Amino acid sequence: MSSTDQSRPCLESLESRTLFSTSFLSHLTPTAPVMGSTVPGNGDVNPYGVAFVPQDAAGGKPYAGDVLVSNFNNSGNAQGTGTTIVEINPKNGDQTVFFQGKKGLGLTTALGLLPGGFVLVGNMPADSMGNPKGPGSLLIINKWGNVVKTLSDSKLLDGPWDLTVVNNGLLQTVFVSNVLNGTVTRLDLLVNPFGKGTGSDIFVLDKTQIASGYGFRTDPAAFLVGPTGLAFDQSTDTLYVASTDDNKIFAISNAQFSGKHSGTGKLIFSNKHLRGPLALGFAPNGDLLAANGDAVNPDLNPIDPENSEIVEFTKTGKYVTEFQIDPTVGGAFGFAVETKGNRTVFAAVDDVTNQLDIWSVKI
Repeated sequence: MSSTDQSRPCLESLESRTLFSTSFLSHLTPTAPVMGSTVPGNGDVNPYGVAFVPQDAAGGKPYAGDVLVSNFNNSGNAQGTGTTIVEINPKNGDQTVFFQGKKGLGLTTALGLLPGGFVLVGNMPADSMGNPKGPGSLLIINKWGNVVKTLSDSKLLDGPWDLTVVNNGLLQTVFVSNVLNGTVTRLDLLVNPFGKGTGSDIFVLDKTQIASGYGFRTDPAAFLVGPTGLAFDQSTDTLYVASTDDNKIFAISNAQFSGKHSGTGKLIFSNKHLRGPLALGFAPNGDLLAANGDAVNPDLNPIDPENSEIVEFTKTGKYVTEFQIDPTVGGAFGFAVETKGNRTVFAAVDDVTNQLDIWSVKI
């Protein structure tokens, strides 16, 4: 059992940000978190993406500070068929439906928000036989829950599996990982947050492939395995990539402003604690967090398996600790971290129970 393994974890109030100087996950306690069901009225299951609603989304359906969660499966648990994004209140777990799209979308971990309350979500549908039906697309949804634009490209948006948004005011940078061809694309967008919430408020300035060569494949249990989580360090212009099939974390330098790149970037973390890393993000102390999806390097210990864990490690590749989301295989997937004032909120989906667990920490 890992040193941070607990039955139902929670973040405890902390006295100082300096307590995070060595580890973020080590301060988890067994106190129960706030929990919200990710299953909407139509029965969609298998939650993937997680994103906080920012303050500038005010005036529409999503409330600032709430958490959006995208669903990949339908009520019959068929992969690549989920159509909903639910909105969950982090204080009490109450859930409403923010978006319900057409049949058979398959909404992925690629979930993020732009100024003006626009929501980006990737879709990777399945065909009638349950096989991946590429290339999918990125849907742009306004703050009232209506699709106003669809971005598609058979090479540069080939199975959008995850994304991260860099907010530079009117100019937005969106990094997208592509599960069908093992690449990462940078989108440069011009966004008008003061418009009427239509597709004309968003203009694509450029699309650039900035990395390639990551492993990708179909998988009978996981549907698709390929590059997933993305985390951007604006201070160093470095994009970190969780390559699930390679079971490694890479770093791409000059990610925001450089031209076309090829290759995977620099390997920074390859460790026995990785088991098919999916979502990727930063902890308040600057460490990286990766969600293990268990599709690669599974822990087969029948007594105390380390399944469905969040792994913490430094940007230089030093392992710190890990924490279990669920004792069952495949429970960890998307998560998001938001720090506002003296409080950090950590929200992570549990694919086994179809719920969002939300922990709050005072810093």
